[in-house]
Amino acid sequence: MIDLTGISLQFGGEYLFKDVNYKINSGDRISLVGSNGSGKSSLLKLLTGELQPESGKILKQNRISIGYLPQDNIIHSGSTILEEALTALSDIILLKEKEEEITTALSNQSLSDEEQRDLVNQLGEVHIRLEELGSYSASANVEKILTGLGFEVNDFNRLTDEFSGGWQMRIALAKLLIAQNDLLLLDEPTNHLDLDSLEWLITFLKNYKGALIVVSHDKHFLNEVTSKTFEIFNRKFSVFNGDYNAYLKFKEERDQQLIRKHGLQQKQIKETKKFIERFRYKNTKAKQVQSRIKQLEKIELVELPESENKININFPAPPKSGRLNLELISVRKSYGTNLVFDGIDFTVNRGDKIAFVGPNGAGKTTLAKIIAGKIDFDNGDITFGYNTIISFYAQDIADNLDPEKDIIETVDTIAEGKSIGELRSLLGAFLFHGDDVFKKVGVLSGGEKSRVALVKILLTKSNFIILDEPTNHLDISSKKVLQQALINFTGSLILVSHDVDFLQPIVTKVTEIRKGKIKTYEGGIDYYLYKRKQIIEKEKVSAPEDKSGVTSSKKEQKRIEAERRQAKYRATKELNERISTLEKEIEELEWKEKELEDALANPETYRDAKRANELNVEFNSVKEELSKHLQEWEKLTEELMNIEAQFN
Repeated sequence: MIDLTGISLQFGGEYLFKDVNYKINSGDRISLVGSNGSGKSSLLKLLTGELQPESGKILKQNRISIGYLPQDNIIHSGSTILEEALTALSDIILLKEKEEEITTALSNQSLSDEEQRDLVNQLGEVHIRLEELGSYSASANVEKILTGLGFEVNDFNRLTDEFSGGWQMRIALAKLLIAQNDLLLLDEPTNHLDLDSLEWLITFLKNYKGALIVVSHDKHFLNEVTSKTFEIFNRKFSVFNGDYNAYLKFKEERDQQLIRKHGLQQKQIKETKKFIERFRYKNTKAKQVQSRIKQLEKIELVELPESENKININFPAPPKSGRLNLELISVRKSYGTNLVFDGIDFTVNRGDKIAFVGPNGAGKTTLAKIIAGKIDFDNGDITFGYNTIISFYAQDIADNLDPEKDIIETVDTIAEGKSIGELRSLLGAFLFHGDDVFKKVGVLSGGEKSRVALVKILLTKSNFIILDEPTNHLDISSKKVLQQALINFTGSLILVSHDVDFLQPIVTKVTEIRKGKIKTYEGGIDYYLYKRKQIIEKEKVSAPEDKSGVTSSKKEQKRIEAERRQAKYRATKELNERISTLEKEIEELEWKEKELEDALANPETYRDAKRANELNVEFNSVKEELSKHLQEWEKLTEELMNIEAQFN
C-alpha cells in the first residue's frame, strides 16, 4: 500500500531517522513507539505529505486515502456538529451530485441510443461505488459514530464553535472514522476520551477494514487495537510482530543486551586509550599505537537505550486519619437548569482507592471538586472524618502556580527533607531535564505546568488525594513513576481517569457517574469493565419500545438477534479456530505418545541403547508438549464458555 524507501529526515542538523525502508500493508495495525523527540509525529506527517523527506521516496498506491489526527491545534467553526461530520462523506456527496446530473441528462428525449447507453453505464458505475461506500446507511452511520464518541443527539445542531479543545478533537476523530480511509494515522487519540468513548473506539477500530498507525501512551488501547510495533530507536526502525506487551518484553531483553555490549565496549575503549597513552612516545611501539588509534576511530559506538526512569518516588508518610474520611448525604448540584446530581450518597473510608468513571459531562470533575471543597453544592450534607487532609490536582490548578518562580523553586517550597539532587531526579522523571528546571513557570506550556503541579502533589503531606486526569501530559515512563507512588500510597485516593492500564494496579473500587446517579462497584477496573459489558449486551438484546410502550416488531427483533449472533461469532471466532487447531494437534500428539509408549514397552528396543535413549527423550518431549496443549485447551475452553455465557 505504501513503500518507504531510504527515507531520512533531520532537524537542526541531527537525524531523526536515516535510511528507513519499510512497506505498510493494507491489513497492518501498527503501534509507533520511540522516545520523546525521536520523530514519531514527523513520520506521520511524512506519510500525509505535510513534511517531505530529506532523501528517499514514499511510494503510494493510486487513489489511496489517508486520514490523519494530529495531537493538537484542531479547530472547527462556522457549522453545526452534524454538518461538519457530514463533510467527511465528500466522495458520497460528489457521487450523489453525479447521479443527479446523469438522471437529469437521461430525461432528455433527444438522446441517441448510444448516448443513452453510455449514460446508463455511467449511472451503473456510480451506483456500484455508492454501494461500496455504504451510502444508503451513511447518515445512520454518522450519527452512530458521533454518539459513540460521546456526543448527545441534542448536540448535533449545536455550532462546533461552542465546543472545547477535547471535543474539537472528537469531532476530527469522528470525521476520520466516517470517511472510511484506507489508512488511519492517529497521534494520541485517547487523550480527551472518557472510558465509555475509549471502549467504543476500541471496538470500532477492531472492526475497521483499513490499516492503522497509532502513536499513544495508553498501553491498554495499544494492546487492544494493534498487532505490530514500529520502534524508532537510534535513528533506525525496528519492527516487532506482536501486541504492545509482547514488544515491551522484547525491548527489555534488547536493552539489557545493549547495556552489556556498551559496558564491554567502554572497557575495550578504556584499555585501548590506556595502551596509547602508555606507549605513545616509544618508537618501538609506534606501529601498534597507530593501529589502536585507527581502531578507536573505526569503532561504532553502542548507544544506550532511553532511560526508563527507574527512580522510585513515594509520597511523604500521610498523617493518621479516622476510619471515615468523608460522607456525602443527599447531595444535589446543578448549573442553572442543568441538573448534575440529585440526592446522591457517597462514602470514602480510610485507605479506599477509587476511580471515578463515566461519560464526559456526567459530573466526574464536579463531584471531585465538591469533595475537595473547590465548588459549592445546592443541597445535602458533607461530613469530613477526623484529621482528613485533602490534596487536589486538576488540569486548571496549574494556572495557580507563581509565574515568576522557576520550576525548582516552585517544588522546593514544599519539599520537606528533599535535597536538590532528589528534586532534580523527580523532575527528570516528569520530563524536566538538565537546565529545564531553571525555566520560569510563566514561560511553560499548559502541559508542562500541569506536570509541575503534579510533582507538587507528590511532595505534599496529605492523607486523601484527588487527581483529575493526571496522565494526560505524561509519557509512559512518567506514568510508571506516578503509578508506583500511588500503589505505595497508604492514604485514600480518588482518581478521575480513562487510562485503564494506569488504573489497573491502583484502584480497589470504581464509582460510575451516569445520568445524575452514582453506583460504586466493589472491585478494580477490570471487574467494572466486565460488568459494564454485561449491561451493554443486555441493553442490545432487550427489545426497544415505541412511545406507546409497545415492543418492536418481529422484523426488528430478528435483526437484533442476527446482530447478536454476529457479535457472538466475532467474539469467539479466533478462540474457536485456536481450539480446533489445538484439538487436532492434541490428537496427533496422543497418537505419537502411544506409538512411542509401545516402542518403549518392546524389549527389542533396548538392544540398541542409543536408540532407546533417543526414544525416551522424544517420549518425554511429546508428553511435555501434550501437557502444555491440554492446559491451553482447558484455559481457552473455559474462556470460550465465559464469552458465550454473555450472549445467552
